[in-house]
Amino acid sequence: MKIAVTYENGEIFQHFGRTEHFKLYEVTDNAVVSSKVVGTNGNGHGALAGLLSGFGVDTLICGGIGAGAQNALAAAGIKLYGGVSGGADAAVDSLLNGTLKYSPDIHCDHHGHGEGHVCGGNGHSCG
Repeated sequence: MKIAVTYENGEIFQHFGRTEHFKLYEVTDNAVVSSKVVGTNGNGHGALAGLLSGFGVDTLICGGIGAGAQNALAAAGIKLYGGVSGGADAAVDSLLNGTLKYSPDIHCDHHGHGEGHVCGGNGHSCG
């Protein structure tokens, strides 16, 4: 299993389409055997599904995520755990032990939001 987490300073970045980094975790026998941080090379939103697929990712943990990106991930066969916040490493540990709290109905719609909108920020919660 290979898990990707939207990543910034050890935390889950709260806007999938604008993340600049993912932390990738290689999992064998339900334990993390390696991890590394990779950049998105300026890709955003739906294009990130192809980037993750290229890394062999089959599972994504993130904060807010829009419907288009969700569809791209589903088409790439990547399982989504959205609406998650907090530390990236802790979220992966929670996923592996079956206690990850996530929202199966996560949705982030940025139409109508002003510039500078960040999912999960300033009292706004996408999901």
